[in-house]
Amino acid sequence: MFISLFGAMESGVIYALMALGVYLTFRVLDFPDLTVDGSFVTGAAVAGISIINGVPPILATMLAAVAGFMAGCVTGVLHTKGKINALLSGILMMTALYSINLRILGQPTLSMLGETTLFTQLESVWQMTGLDSVLNGMLSITGLERLPSTWAIFLVMTVVTLLIKFLTDYYLKTEVGLALRAIGDNKRMIRSLSANTDTLTIMGVGLSNGLVALSGGLIAQHGGFADVNMGIGMIVIGLASVIIGEALFGTKTIARATLAVILGAVIYRMIVTLALRVDFLETGDMKLITAVIVIGALVAPKLIQVRKEKKRRLAKRNQLTRQVKEVS
Repeated sequence: MFISLFGAMESGVIYALMALGVYLTFRVLDFPDLTVDGSFVTGAAVAGISIINGVPPILATMLAAVAGFMAGCVTGVLHTKGKINALLSGILMMTALYSINLRILGQPTLSMLGETTLFTQLESVWQMTGLDSVLNGMLSITGLERLPSTWAIFLVMTVVTLLIKFLTDYYLKTEVGLALRAIGDNKRMIRSLSANTDTLTIMGVGLSNGLVALSGGLIAQHGGFADVNMGIGMIVIGLASVIIGEALFGTKTIARATLAVILGAVIYRMIVTLALRVDFLETGDMKLITAVIVIGALVAPKLIQVRKEKKRRLAKRNQLTRQVKEVS
């Protein structure tokens, strides 16, 4: 159980980058962007083919983010300059990216087994520090399995994800970031202040898909393969992470909201892992599990709010009843 949950936390931290990208479009820009399903694979494809062709893993990962940024910018251009509906722009780009990703990969599935990836390098560095032997010794006392590399991946990816979170917080508090947030709240108002809403929208959608592609590149290296269909349903997973995080941790400030998204991604992966351990559920039921989780995350806060409102009304009614009795 511990190994499964630890693996869920590990992948959840990586998927949190994708969830942050979805948060930028879904919450900040109020832009329903379906490019995510395609740009996630674009990041995986670019990272995978680059590593196989001898590009250093860190550079390959950066190229994946750049490719996703470019894909997002195209979606933004279709919407702002082409005057195409935001939802349709994302669908068109997602459809186009399927063929583009297949071209990049050269085949439906690209294996990176045996290649030097960012995570194999982390494993080597981790073993050189000697910390793996210390942790494995502690785990052996508790009777758990050895974890030679996943500790390094989890710790480093947690630091990287938090660093990107803080950079996102800082960016959204700058003048450009405030204008970006204003577009999501009231585009007409920000346009009346002579702000270039088209450029800001293109940049915002580009940054969002850059984070999504970065997550895709890391997931491909983590799993050892890139598949042209691995992005199906990513937008739902991203939305699930955002909604779960917001429902559990709130969104009073930008810093709190981005942290909630990260924690939501981790919790989502843990819920899915636990659900798949149920006997009658199979791996093929993952999409169903995701749908149920999203429905629960959407409905539960409203039910809780209704219950609180009922309690508040009941308390007010009882108070009025007591006051009437005291007067009489």
